[in-house]
Amino acid sequence: MSIGVLLINLGTPDAPTPGAVGRYLREFLMDGFVIDLPAPLRWFLVNLLIVPRRKYQSAHAYQKIQLPEGSPLLVHTRQLASEVARRLNSSEGTYVVEYGMRYGNPSIKSALARLRSSNVSRIIALPLYPQYAESSFETAVVETHRRAKELDCADVLTFLPPFYDRPEFIDAWAERIRESVDAQMTDHLIFSFHGIPVRHLARLHGKEKHCMTATECCGEITSANENCYRAQCFATARAIAKQLELNPDDYTVSFQSRLGRAEWTGPNTVDILKDLANRGIKRIAVACPSFVADCLETLEEIGIRGRETFIQAGSQELQLIPSPNSDLTWVNAVVAWIQNSSVLETQNNKKD
Repeated sequence: MSIGVLLINLGTPDAPTPGAVGRYLREFLMDGFVIDLPAPLRWFLVNLLIVPRRKYQSAHAYQKIQLPEGSPLLVHTRQLASEVARRLNSSEGTYVVEYGMRYGNPSIKSALARLRSSNVSRIIALPLYPQYAESSFETAVVETHRRAKELDCADVLTFLPPFYDRPEFIDAWAERIRESVDAQMTDHLIFSFHGIPVRHLARLHGKEKHCMTATECCGEITSANENCYRAQCFATARAIAKQLELNPDDYTVSFQSRLGRAEWTGPNTVDILKDLANRGIKRIAVACPSFVADCLETLEEIGIRGRETFIQAGSQELQLIPSPNSDLTWVNAVVAWIQNSSVLETQNNKKD
């Protein structure tokens, strides 16, 4: 029998139009893992305050990056699934590879249904989020479990863990940076990660008081912060920097994509861009290692708006480093994890 593989990504609107973007935003923001407020209040904020205004702004942003084949995130995820399937089936065994989105289409349920109809003996699910957060990795796991139960295939479903420090992931990003950046023409490197509300971190730590927003609390992974998103982001940046033989002064870690007035993980990427410009840094490169596929947050938020912010502050150039997408090194990493999935699952169970 075949082995099923499910690659899970965040999702994207069906089209770069206000209507399609509005539907996508409602599904995304009504997730209690994303906006962790009581359902009635969340419904009021999303449907009456956020979406009516934001759908037009976001649609305009999506239009700037749309590819002929569709949304970049959809295109790159589809290409990754295709390449992973090709590589898996050219080496050993028979694999059926599908991809599903936590929000939007193709849905996780539809991908699971296709795998079930293929009569697979096992389904290996890989959420394409390097670092653990309830609003990304956890909600993907919960939704996949729920849909698998509905389709009566939960008993054959297993998950691969976050891969923020896996050597293969670090290698993929380090290679991307080496290929893209001319060290002689670049003054500084930023690792910009997607931000999350600070209260999400505090909730995971419970009554423990060690969780702060200072860099020092994320200086290493310990038993106290091993599931902390911010700590994992810093660990990713340190590992890539080590691979590239960078000095601490050569790079900065920051967080982007803030929404609302709540306190978010920092430092804020926009503030870092302005600060670097004020310090006389003229040419920078930005990598976004909380993403494995280029999307609105990389291409538009950093590649367009971030570049404009940096140049308007008096500097010269911001280069966005492409995400791994369907690069061969990244494809080989995913293939290796799937082929060695029993080992990874055992390691993950020990952490749990």
